[in-house]
Amino acid sequence: MSDQVVLTADTAPDAVDDTPPSAKLVLTVLAHEGALTQSRLATETMLPTRTVRYALKRLEEHDLVDSQISFSDARQHVYSLNDDLFARAETRDARA
Repeated sequence: MSDQVVLTADTAPDAVDDTPPSAKLVLTVLAHEGALTQSRLATETMLPTRTVRYALKRLEEHDLVDSQISFSDARQHVYSLNDDLFARAETRDARA
C-alpha cells in the first residue's frame, strides 16, 4: 500500500500513549495493512478476538480509528486509522 502511515513515537497522536499494548499493535497493523475487519485484525495480530474488540473500543474512545459498515457483509465493521488525526500529528511534529 503506497499511502501507509508510519507510526513512530514522533508521528503518532498523543492519545496513543493512553492505550494498552494490544491497541498499539492493532494500530500498527492498520497502518501497514489498511482497513480491516475485527476478525481479520485478530488473525493479523494473533490476538484473541476479545482482546481485539477491547483494543478497538479503546482506540475508538480516543478517536484514533474510524469504523464503517462493511459493504460485503453488513454484519461486520471495517476499521481504519483516523487519517485526519494522524495528519494533524504529523503536521504538529513537522513544526516542532
